[in-house]
Amino acid sequence: MPPDDLPALLGGPPTRPQGPPAWPPPDPDILEALQAAYHDGSWGTYHGGRCDLLAEALRHYHGVEHILLCGSGTYAVELALRALQVGPGDEVLLAGYDYGGNFLAVHAVGAHPVLIDVAPNNWNLALDRLGEGLGKSVKAIIASHLHGGFVPMPALMACAADCGLGVIEDAAQCPGAKIEGKSAGTWGDIGILSFGGSKLLSAGRGGALLTARAVLQQRARTQLARGNIVCPLSELQAAVLLPQLRKLEARNRLRLQNARALCRALADIPGLVPFRNLEVTAGEPGFYKVGFQFDAQAFGLSRARFVEALRAEGIAFDQGFAGLFVGRSPKRFRRGSPLTEAQRAHDGTVVLHHPVLLAPEEEVAQVARAVAKVHAHREKFALAGGDSTFSQTTN
Repeated sequence: MPPDDLPALLGGPPTRPQGPPAWPPPDPDILEALQAAYHDGSWGTYHGGRCDLLAEALRHYHGVEHILLCGSGTYAVELALRALQVGPGDEVLLAGYDYGGNFLAVHAVGAHPVLIDVAPNNWNLALDRLGEGLGKSVKAIIASHLHGGFVPMPALMACAADCGLGVIEDAAQCPGAKIEGKSAGTWGDIGILSFGGSKLLSAGRGGALLTARAVLQQRARTQLARGNIVCPLSELQAAVLLPQLRKLEARNRLRLQNARALCRALADIPGLVPFRNLEVTAGEPGFYKVGFQFDAQAFGLSRARFVEALRAEGIAFDQGFAGLFVGRSPKRFRRGSPLTEAQRAHDGTVVLHHPVLLAPEEEVAQVARAVAKVHAHREKFALAGGDSTFSQTTN
C-alpha cells in the first residue's frame, strides 16, 4: 500500500475519495416548492405568480425599486448595455481579467470593449487605471466583483459621475455580498445577478437586473417585450429560487466564516495568496469562487499541475478566467491601459468552488490538508516527470 501522505496523483489515497460536495445540495424546501408548482399548475403557465413573488422578494432584499427577470446573467448584461443606450460607435470600459461573456455582450450591442488593468491586491478592476482608458467614445463601465474580491463602488460611482458614464455592476458571483453596507449590485446604475446552475442562487439558468431608475428599467423591459417576453425566466425557475433567497444571508455568513478559516489554514503555504480587499472597502464578500493568486515558482508546481493534483484529491480547484486580451484579435478591443496585472491574473488565478464552504468544519479543513500534502511532495512531481516548472526552479 502507498504511504497515506502521498498525493493521490502520485499513488496515495485521495483526501476526499467521494469528490467535491454536490451542487445544488439536497433541499427539502426546494422539493416542496417544486411539488407546489406541480400541484397548482403554475410550472407550465406564462403567468403563474412565482416570477412576481421572486421579483418582489429580490426588490425587498436589495432595497431597490425595479427588478427585471430574464433568462441568463449574460443576457442581463446585454440588456443593461441597451438600457444605457450603448450601441455602435460607443466604447465600454471593463477589466482585462473578467468573465468572457461580458466582453461578448459589449460586441452584441455593436460597441467596442476597452480593457483596463486590475488591482494587484485582488485582480478586480483597478480604479486608478480607469483614466488611462477614457475617451470621447466611452459611454459605460462594467464592474465585476470576482472570486471574493470587490471593486470599490463608492469611488467608482464618483468617478463615473464626474465623467458622465453609466455603470453596470456585475454581482453574478456574489449575490448578498455587502460593500460599504449596501448589497452588491445596488451601487451601479444597473446591477446584474445570475442564477446559473453553479451559482449561489441556482436555477439552472436565469438572471436579473436591479435598478433604482425607472427609465433604465423601462428601456430594458422594452427590449424584452416583443409580443411576448424574449429570453424569460420561467415560473418553475422562480419557484426554486424563492427558498434559496430566504437562506442566502445565513449561507453567505457560513461561506465567509469558512473562507476566512481556510485562508488562515493556508497562510504558511508559499505561492498561494488569497484575493485581498483593501481596508478602505469595508464589506462582506460573497464566495462563489474563493480566489487565490498562485505563484508557480514560489509553490514549486505549475498552476496546471497544482489544479490536477488537487482535483485528484477530490478538491474542486480550477484555473481562473482567461484574460480578455488573450487569443483575440487586437481589432476586437482597445487596451485602455497596460495590462500587467491582468496578465498576472491570466497566468496565476486559481479558484476553489464554493460548495465545500457550506460543509462541516472538518471538510473545509480537508482542503487545507490536501494543499499542504501536495506542496510537501512537490519535488516528487518533478521526479515523476509531471511538472516542468519545479524542474526549472531546482536546476
